[in-house]
Amino acid sequence: MENPQFLSRCSADTIRLAAQSLSDGNLVAFPTETVYGLGADATNPDAVARIYKVKGRPADHPLIVHVHSMQAIEPWVSEVPAYAISLARDFWPGPMTLILKRSILVKDFITGGQDSVGIRVPNHPLALALLQNFYILGGKGVAAPSANRFGHVSPTTSEAVRSELNEFLESSDLVLDGGQSIIGLESTIIECRQAAPQILRPGAITKEMIQNSTGLKIIEGDKSVELRVSGNLEKHYSPKAKVILDETPVSGQGYLALSIFVTPQGVTRLASPKNNNEFARDLYMALRKADDLGLTSLVIQQPTGDGIAIAIRDRVLRASNGR
Repeated sequence: MENPQFLSRCSADTIRLAAQSLSDGNLVAFPTETVYGLGADATNPDAVARIYKVKGRPADHPLIVHVHSMQAIEPWVSEVPAYAISLARDFWPGPMTLILKRSILVKDFITGGQDSVGIRVPNHPLALALLQNFYILGGKGVAAPSANRFGHVSPTTSEAVRSELNEFLESSDLVLDGGQSIIGLESTIIECRQAAPQILRPGAITKEMIQNSTGLKIIEGDKSVELRVSGNLEKHYSPKAKVILDETPVSGQGYLALSIFVTPQGVTRLASPKNNNEFARDLYMALRKADDLGLTSLVIQQPTGDGIAIAIRDRVLRASNGR
């Protein structure tokens, strides 16, 4: 299979070319503020089927639809509660996915047969320009999971996309380079079909931010077990190396911890973030670096506290379960 076209200088003409490629039924990998996504026309069943094939993704695992504005969600949903509108106004464009009741436009090949759909407006200039140009061409939305093989570490650079998917993409597909993703963790997923919001996947939009926006107390306890959403499997975000949590690393292992933690002799330091936001941004690059270096195991010293630290702990716990 021929390699996809890699576009590192994303001019206005390049964006228009990529939007046309989506309209033609091809795949386009593009940056967002969270991680890189692998996009296809969300109304094109053949194009979406290629996402599943390229990723090796189970057919019943739903995809998130990306649109260029809050107003553009209308064709995709049949009901939007008032608190979901408040969330959209406060945090879109941004790292937040809302789960809403689907409209007749949404087909089972997007939702995995569920009656809900995940919608997001990403906060990255290149992503927004791509979605806007796709809309001008008549496109309604772009289905885009993370641009990696299913269960593997999400990519936060275009180079990671190429390393992960090059052999699976075709010459008609495109990879857009927009630099490193500034957040580095996938979007917060919020269930919005109940009387109050419920977090299904933690991210940069935190519990406190959601409650302040909506004036409602978040539904706690068991997650919607029956609802399948992206990144909610026990084993996910996993490198080849074994991930060990909160132990003292020994010689030959990799190590990811805040910069206040020293590196023992013989241990390979994978990253030394100064705070939790840097930890989130560096996490997936560190996991990939461990594999690139051929390490068989690495130790992660989990950050404590609330906010994005909750999302970091969610990802590393899933990574530590392996594949």
